[in-house]
Amino acid sequence: MDRHLEQLISEAARGLEGAEGFGTSEQMDFTGFRGRVERMDDLLIAALFPQHAGHLKSLDIPARLAREQYLHEAMGHLQRCAESVMTEKEARERIVPAMLAALPEIRRQLGTDLIAAYQGDPAAKSPDEVILCYPAFTAIATYRLAHVLYAEKVPYIPRVMTEYAHRLTGIDIHPGATIGDYFFIDHGTGVVIGETTTIGQHVKLYQHVTLGAKSFAVEEDGSLVKGIKRHPDIGDNVVIYSGATVLGGKTRIGSGCVIGGSVWLTHSVDPYKMVLARAAVAGDILLRDNLPELEDGDDTQKSQMAAML
Repeated sequence: MDRHLEQLISEAARGLEGAEGFGTSEQMDFTGFRGRVERMDDLLIAALFPQHAGHLKSLDIPARLAREQYLHEAMGHLQRCAESVMTEKEARERIVPAMLAALPEIRRQLGTDLIAAYQGDPAAKSPDEVILCYPAFTAIATYRLAHVLYAEKVPYIPRVMTEYAHRLTGIDIHPGATIGDYFFIDHGTGVVIGETTTIGQHVKLYQHVTLGAKSFAVEEDGSLVKGIKRHPDIGDNVVIYSGATVLGGKTRIGSGCVIGGSVWLTHSVDPYKMVLARAAVAGDILLRDNLPELEDGDDTQKSQMAAML
């Protein structure tokens, strides 16, 4: 490297001093933090599914011992990351036991998600294929792990986990969302599930569905109000098709509803309703004006919905 280039590099490095940005903490050192969190997430999923996501050969080592190795390394990363972002010793010390205690329930929940994916997609040839190939299963697994840490009020770590899954899968599930059993996202690309969303059991989403905020309340100084309900509630046995957008903290989609593709919803829907985007034909082009058209769920529709669910 020539001297002139070295001088330019040195000047650039000096120019970056003190330029970390608004609101960043100089007391916290996040060097290697994201990599440790991502490695921890991979190891936890390997512990949950050692024959599918693990790197230790099952013929060489029993699954129980493989799980112990994965968990030992994962908890080391979790403990170190917690020490980086949590100042209270008692708070830090409860995180690892909380995660370990939650793993059996997470594995049970993911078993229901696996059933929902396998039974809900005719393209799924086996449960193994779902675990190995379906991006939604990876995103949901990471969400369920991260939600435990979110509930324990751990900063940064759960968001890094779900953003890692977002980067891998294109599916954005905030760790604060509450999601019931038998959850399935078909295809998955572009799905967004906001922080205060609640989702019941046996819910199926398709690609590019947004469960988001309608608007943001502001303080007197113009800053956003944080920590309030902003996202919709989805009941049990609901199907939401591709491109649908459901917004608002007061929006409730009742159990048994079907929300059609490209629908824009900012109000609640009673149970057992179909919501379709009104379509108009202009020449050879099918246009959707995103004005919801609600249809009562008569017996025929309910039968059709039951088949889809």
